[in-house]
Amino acid sequence: MKIFREPLKLQKWAKAQSKAGKTIALVPTMGYLHEGHLSLIETAKKKGADEIIVSVFVNPVQFGPNEDYEKYPRDEKADLAKCRAAGATAIFFPTPANMYLDRHSVYITEEDLSTGLCGARRPGHFRGVCTVVGKLFNLAHPDFAVFGQKDYQQAQVIKRMVRDLNFDLKIVVAPIVREPSGLARSSRNTYLSAEEKERALALSQSLKSVTVGKTVAAERKRVTAFLEKAGLTVDYVEFVDGETLQPVKKTAKGVCVLLAVYDGKTRLIDNRVL
Repeated sequence: MKIFREPLKLQKWAKAQSKAGKTIALVPTMGYLHEGHLSLIETAKKKGADEIIVSVFVNPVQFGPNEDYEKYPRDEKADLAKCRAAGATAIFFPTPANMYLDRHSVYITEEDLSTGLCGARRPGHFRGVCTVVGKLFNLAHPDFAVFGQKDYQQAQVIKRMVRDLNFDLKIVVAPIVREPSGLARSSRNTYLSAEEKERALALSQSLKSVTVGKTVAAERKRVTAFLEKAGLTVDYVEFVDGETLQPVKKTAKGVCVLLAVYDGKTRLIDNRVL
């Protein structure tokens, strides 16, 4: 497995692989890899990638001033071992300094799908996501990139960016990977105490309880009450069209139910497409 730290060295190598006719897959991550990330590598393998590039970068531009950038979990040694064991062929460890050069002033902004949900609560977050992902696309020259469904809004925003800016690649969205308890895998789960982890099970439980043919107003009220009874602080419970992310009035096939809560000090998200 090749290890890259300099963006231009990765770019040179990726261009050579592409020129040689190899299929390249990119798996963008913020590291501290778990089974959810490894499932993205497995998806890339199943899709026939010859080269699988995993980027590991805690992107400062997508964190707000009061968010957890400094304490976000990092473990480069473990990430290397997991990528190697999973079958990645290259790993990219850039630094903020070599991804955002002095007086960096160009950003990518998506202005439709990113405005609600997490975008409304985390100003600038998706500008940071689109910018770093656009840079990774230019560096890795992937034929396709794999993202996880757990960050549902992010995946839709990236798909729109690829469409609207004519990036020459496909976006693959892999299913959510859950712990045996039903809790969605997340690097932030490491913040949770045993008691908080038990409370967090209410997210997947409430999502399972949603059925089609119900009015959204009633379902939102019911799900919110369920989460609050479990001891969680609700940020939002939203029911949206799975493609446009526009609010809907009734639950139906293709509707996405998205949750964001605070479990103690930790913000958790989860979703389900009906």
